[in-house]
Amino acid sequence: MPELTSRRGLLFGTAAVSAGALLTACTSNEPSSKEGESAANDQPVADDKPGKEVTIGFAGPQADHGWLNAINDNAKKRAEKYEDVTLEITEGSNDTAAQIGQIETLINKKVDVLVVLPADGKALTQVGLKAMRAGIPVVNLDRIFNTPQAYRCWIGGDNYGMGLSAGHYIGEKLKDKKNARVVELAGLDNLELTKQRTQGFDDALKNYPNIRKVARQAAEFTVESGQSKMAQLLQAQSKFDALWNHDDDQGVGALRAIEQAGRDDFLMVGGAGALSAFQAIEADNSVLKATVLYPPTMAASAIDLARALGQSKGVSGLAEFEIPASLTLYSAVVDKDNVDQYMSTGFK
Repeated sequence: MPELTSRRGLLFGTAAVSAGALLTACTSNEPSSKEGESAANDQPVADDKPGKEVTIGFAGPQADHGWLNAINDNAKKRAEKYEDVTLEITEGSNDTAAQIGQIETLINKKVDVLVVLPADGKALTQVGLKAMRAGIPVVNLDRIFNTPQAYRCWIGGDNYGMGLSAGHYIGEKLKDKKNARVVELAGLDNLELTKQRTQGFDDALKNYPNIRKVARQAAEFTVESGQSKMAQLLQAQSKFDALWNHDDDQGVGALRAIEQAGRDDFLMVGGAGALSAFQAIEADNSVLKATVLYPPTMAASAIDLARALGQSKGVSGLAEFEIPASLTLYSAVVDKDNVDQYMSTGFK
């Protein structure tokens, strides 16, 4: 999702299993292995039953975007599920110095595990290193630190994959249309994630020689910027067949501009998984036909991983004794065929 200080088969709409689903599905106790079976089958794994008490410190940026607010909600609700988890959550700040101070406070409290979604991964790398050196494992959520030494596990979305999924979905819809034209409403161009989403989209379109991207406009991940930048695109492009919008929050504004212009001659694909986008897709009364996920449920999965780390457990379903070093979530496409499945995950 958009980074606010520096800031966010299966490809074609069928459901994908998220890391959160994997970790949750892996919360049942496995029977002990029979004699002669691999020792890996005897590994201790995290389950729903109360175990060792774990205090998890959670630090994220200010929740002034729908996706970031959903990150906080997912973390809180997941922690409440476990009797053995105490969540120490900071207020959240987009000021780097303030967030560093909040994390240092959690380190001084000697929390068992830290979950950190940094406002700026590069700027907060040193405090991640400080926690790790203090013996506090760090789960780095989404915006990655500069070195793997600053975290024990990274979990986050796939920005390149978002573009790839959006491009393939649009490509399949337009593959039989001669000289098809598409436009792109991107996010902030100074962000690496925006560049990755555009690159994935462009790479996917290379599979469809009949499709050409004729325009691209960068917005700012807000409703207001989405409306103004989409209005500019519509004025400049009198005819096109599809639009990919990087972010469902700015997509609210984009849809307003589209409605005001009286345009309905193209299909639109959004990004992230906002509830408003799911509802529009379900209603099927606008140009918005699909959205590509960048699931905020990653925060719930981060709590699962932190709990497993605090209890020295592994993840069932995997043979390894330790949790993975990284988990990249899949960018599934949600359209009218599977929107009911994802409706409960939509963020406001």
